[in-house]
Amino acid sequence: MNRFPRLFALLAMAVLAGCGKPEFSDADKKTIASLALSALPPLKADTTNRFADLPAAAALGATLFFDAGMSGDGKVSCSTCHKIDRQFQDDLPRAVGVGRTNRRTMPLAGVAHDAWFFWDGRRDSLWAQALAPLENPLEQAGNRAAYAHYIKARFGERYERIFGPLPDLSNVPANASPLGGDAEKAAWNAMSGAQAEDVNRVFANIGKAIAAFERSIAPPQTRFDRFAAALDTGIQAPQGDDALSPEEILGLKLFIGKANCVTCHNGPRFTDGGFHNTGVPSVANLPPDRGRIDAVRQVEADPFNCFGAFRDGGASACGELRFMVKAGPELVRAYKTPSLRGAATRPPYMHAGQFSSFEEVVAHYSKAPASVEGVSEIHPLQLSDRERAALVAFLKTLAE
Repeated sequence: MNRFPRLFALLAMAVLAGCGKPEFSDADKKTIASLALSALPPLKADTTNRFADLPAAAALGATLFFDAGMSGDGKVSCSTCHKIDRQFQDDLPRAVGVGRTNRRTMPLAGVAHDAWFFWDGRRDSLWAQALAPLENPLEQAGNRAAYAHYIKARFGERYERIFGPLPDLSNVPANASPLGGDAEKAAWNAMSGAQAEDVNRVFANIGKAIAAFERSIAPPQTRFDRFAAALDTGIQAPQGDDALSPEEILGLKLFIGKANCVTCHNGPRFTDGGFHNTGVPSVANLPPDRGRIDAVRQVEADPFNCFGAFRDGGASACGELRFMVKAGPELVRAYKTPSLRGAATRPPYMHAGQFSSFEEVVAHYSKAPASVEGVSEIHPLQLSDRERAALVAFLKTLAE
């Protein structure tokens, strides 16, 4: 008597395994197609950075990205945390440069499609983002006057071919910055306005060159993308390397359905680019971290933001900054939705590495604990053990 239910289950698994077409509704297929890498639109021109798509600028940016001389101690580069063989991140719970930071390194593939940068969005362009670690005392711990002198001494000819003549830096202090220590601040304040603007211009162009390089870092195609492409043809079920297992298909169905993952992890990069409080716990012994609510003031105060004097192009490019939400309970402990592409191979997870595995992440979303501050947007998922495992199995297809 028990043979018939078992036989039915085996037949269903055979269908999912490729003996027939996976069962998806038209709405499901549309959603799956929207997640495929083939749906990623061409990268928009960055009108705030007229050098963004200039090969010579990208080449200089790549040189600077990997140059440990771009740090206060001559030992740290952008690539110290953004490792080329690790999806441009570092596998650490929190990044380590000159010192240990308070947040996880984010990967760079496809990052140029974003409107906001860092976990809290405290910078509004890729080139402005590239500047922040250079002067952060825990990251590269340098200062903008020293960087200007370094560029002139080591890369002056390359710089001038791209950006035009370097300013006269002969009377600019070796070390000066409005963000440095007391001595650096004093040296900065003693400079004339023209000198400060000259240094800031060189500094901004450093960011624009690094951003030009980072724009070239694109996410690779995955097994999910091959599956989605085959599914989209409607001719036959995905086969061989393009197929998903029954468990992975169940996970995909959960991702776009019952589990509601696609609400925030949508689009070809599996991110909405927005900021959400998902009840992620704080980390003991770290300073309070309130996420987006504090970043709003930082991006407004940044002299290199879209409203600043170092933007190329017109102010029409500044819509995101002009219309950003500046206040509200939804900003408290809200962090940027990370891309899930390749995420299976880069634990730990969340903004400070709170979870060591996908299993822990899914368990967190299943339980949906209250946020330590503000209000979490998530609700308990009520997933069975089998469903949790299936969801994790699907997420791994985004890294294969």
